[in-house]
Amino acid sequence: MTENLRPSGAHSTDQDPTPYASPYAYDGTAYAGTAGGYPPPPPYAPTSRRRAKRPVAMLAAVALAAGVIGGGTATLVGQLNGGGSGATGSGGAVNGTTVSQSSKGTVSGVAEAVSPAIVEIGAASSAGRSTGSGVVITGDGEIVTNNHVISGAQQIQVTLSTGKTYTADVVGTDPDKDLALIKLRNASGLKTAALGDSSQVKVGDQVVAIGSPEGLTGTVTSGIVSALDRDVTVAKDDSGSSGQGQGQGQDRQGGGQQWPFEFGGQQFNGDTGEETTTYKALQTDASLNPGNSGGALINMDGEIIGINSAMYAPSSSASGSGSAAGSVGLGFAIPVNTLKADLDTLRAGDGS
Repeated sequence: MTENLRPSGAHSTDQDPTPYASPYAYDGTAYAGTAGGYPPPPPYAPTSRRRAKRPVAMLAAVALAAGVIGGGTATLVGQLNGGGSGATGSGGAVNGTTVSQSSKGTVSGVAEAVSPAIVEIGAASSAGRSTGSGVVITGDGEIVTNNHVISGAQQIQVTLSTGKTYTADVVGTDPDKDLALIKLRNASGLKTAALGDSSQVKVGDQVVAIGSPEGLTGTVTSGIVSALDRDVTVAKDDSGSSGQGQGQGQDRQGGGQQWPFEFGGQQFNGDTGEETTTYKALQTDASLNPGNSGGALINMDGEIIGINSAMYAPSSSASGSGSAAGSVGLGFAIPVNTLKADLDTLRAGDGS
């Protein structure tokens, strides 16, 4: 629209000042129907209503767009936080303690949730006393550990994370899988661990190991799964360990000992003897030390994915001095699916 300048002294108006012919005569108080006259201001209400509709419609569109974006954001946040129907999983309810949503994915969260279900096992025999670890799987005191931790034991004492101690009896053993089940006397209401699915484990998955290395109850280490399906060969019991005492625990009389095993055609931590068994193991770089045997290898959801069973300690086997060597990032765990498939056999065992 071309702007026309208002003559000097003309009345100010919001309308276009272009003169036009008016049908009204001017008699001093009204406009005449001649060019150059200015009509009275036209009514603004209809125009105002028409103009109001446009921003209202725009606001509605903005609100709708914001609602769509907000809904998408909420869906994304829900997925990232594990919300929705996918958070429950197809397995339904599981026994045991799992990590709370706010702590999921953290080592501290896993440790806080699972540590109460990990115990220290002291096994006394004529050869001395060894220390290992175990995992509580029922509230009345069923505990899974390695066979080599309790093999030949005349007395078994278990210490909970709270410091409370129990006497335990052997329920069943499976030397071929290096697994054993023991049960506490007069126990109830114990915290239990949730058993996961080791078939879902992938190389590079973060893991946490909890046990009692060197008798240090409740020690937590972390790392990753560094390999799957490793063929690990171990002695079936302490009779094949060349007098090293039993288990990967600490022999209180003869110095620190490590459970001997074979891997890749080589023997580590001593002679495995003639009676051996081989199993497929998870390999981890989470630090394992003497006393971790029978303890838990745990995923970041707080589920047990393996039972720690062997660790590589090269200085011990090389020197022959029997001194305990620290972890060099090469440890092995029995997959939890092997344990779950063997539980009925262990519960039906003739252990005493």
